Amino acid sequence: MPEYLESLGIRFFELTKHTRKELFERKREAISPSTPFKEYQGAKVVELPEPLLSKEDIWNCLSKRRSVRKYKERPITPLELSGLLWASQGITARLSHYLLRTAPSAGALYPIETYLLVNSCDGIESGIYHYHVVFGHLEEIKTGPFGKELGEASLGQPMCWQAPVVFIFSAVFRRTMSKYGSRGMRYVFLDCGHICQNLLLAATALGLGGCPIGAFLDDEVNVLLGLDGVEESVIYMASIGEPK
Repeated sequence: MPEYLESLGIRFFELTKHTRKELFERKREAISPSTPFKEYQGAKVVELPEPLLSKEDIWNCLSKRRSVRKYKERPITPLELSGLLWASQGITARLSHYLLRTAPSAGALYPIETYLLVNSCDGIESGIYHYHVVFGHLEEIKTGPFGKELGEASLGQPMCWQAPVVFIFSAVFRRTMSKYGSRGMRYVFLDCGHICQNLLLAATALGLGGCPIGAFLDDEVNVLLGLDGVEESVIYMASIGEPK
């Protein structure tokens, strides 16, 4: 099956494999680092309440978690939103200059940034927001009804405009690749998977449901968020709401 062996995916996998010989002989890629987290200076800040952590049993959440694509029209609450954000990217400890979080990250470098497309949330205007991981608040990027636009960029998936909120995860690749080189690209996607699973389990614990979204036109979503698609690019999304 040469079409498989010659595919970009398999070529990347082969070129980034570790071997004993390669570990000692490879030339380190000179990739400069990036800032450890992103912030929008001067942006309007939306404060969130302290997260109310559910006491739902983790084993029960694992057994109940399913992809949910249809949602009730009930808006999400700021308290629910705060809990979901904390579960996915919340800081749980500080070790030297590292901000350790609820999900693991290679080298504690945390290349993933979290954005929200808010369609319906009590007390928060519809629009696009960035989660400031250090202060735990939202930074307003732009307001307006962008659900249909995100849906069109996601191959017409209705969850993007029907769910009260869509989590959009981007990657700042330098954060990880400056330490691990091209193999670090693998770790970036692993990190995002950890984060999204935390989000989905937290949604289940709160009586909500979610659906991961991997099919989208990358640069159209990047443009919607104001990202360049090179230094930072959207790599994953998930719609969240109360199951219908």
